[in-house]
Amino acid sequence: MLNKKALVTGGAGFIGSHLVDLLVKQGIRVVIIDNLSTGKLSNLGKYQESNIVKILVADISDQSTFDALDENFDYVFHIAALADIVPSISNPAPYYSSNLIGTLNLLEYLRRQSDIKLVFAASSSCYGIPSTFPTPENAKIDYKYPYAHSKYLAESTIMHYASVFGLKAISLRLFNVYGKRARSNGNYGAVMGVFLAQCLAGQPLTVVGDGSQLRDFVHVEDVARAFLMAAESDLSNQVFNIGSGKPNSIGYLASLIGGEIEYIPWRPGEPSITHANIEKVTLELKWKPEIKFEDGINDLLLHIEDWKDAPIWDRHSIKEATANWFKYLPND
Repeated sequence: MLNKKALVTGGAGFIGSHLVDLLVKQGIRVVIIDNLSTGKLSNLGKYQESNIVKILVADISDQSTFDALDENFDYVFHIAALADIVPSISNPAPYYSSNLIGTLNLLEYLRRQSDIKLVFAASSSCYGIPSTFPTPENAKIDYKYPYAHSKYLAESTIMHYASVFGLKAISLRLFNVYGKRARSNGNYGAVMGVFLAQCLAGQPLTVVGDGSQLRDFVHVEDVARAFLMAAESDLSNQVFNIGSGKPNSIGYLASLIGGEIEYIPWRPGEPSITHANIEKVTLELKWKPEIKFEDGINDLLLHIEDWKDAPIWDRHSIKEATANWFKYLPND
């Protein structure tokens, strides 16, 4: 790994910062691009004075960000994105600007380079409400909201550039990633952060429906390994699911976190099951998840103070925040 260099877009964010940790451990020098709209420099604390990590505060939706790069990279990890579902329904334009135009700007930069491997953080939300479980990579694409659409368009554009211009690219469709440093501020979002903030505040955990819905939770450190293994592999122009392959119920998650439970209405446009078929990535990339769900949750509970400044959602604020979900995504 000596003398290898990687570019990580979104490197100050949740997944990106864990990937940076792994790259540095492997002796890979890193350049990070992050506009800090959701990422935090505190996620990169020990690297801010490091000569192995360079942090550029810039926006990928601005082409000049890439025009200013003068380094030669071995790997590019494209993780930067806007990633909230509900706000993408209310205000879609920023999602297409960041997720699609930002990706296009990166691809135009890569088209001028040579022999760089690109690994993209795609989203399993492209499957919408799937009918096949576990869901394979060739399942029907059926995005249900602008965030999912923008991410799938980005993936499609990457694969098109790979086909036409000979770029080396792998797309990893991430399922329900969890772990330390997950974003704890801002909009109503991922269930894990909602529950942890409620638990810390001594408030009931707001379980949607009856809690029987299943989610394929995969630990962020396992995800980081998948990115590095994809970059180092000889594979190219491939799409892989990244999940645990063993979904757990929201009710079970609530029981592990502990505390009182309050049940709130089911939301249309939300799958009852996410379950990654990981046979392809296990066979071709030789990757498999290693961190047990229970161990990952126990580690989060040891660091629950990280959610001390997170908004505390309740039945009423959730209903208000998700009003557009019900408006635009009625039951079929």
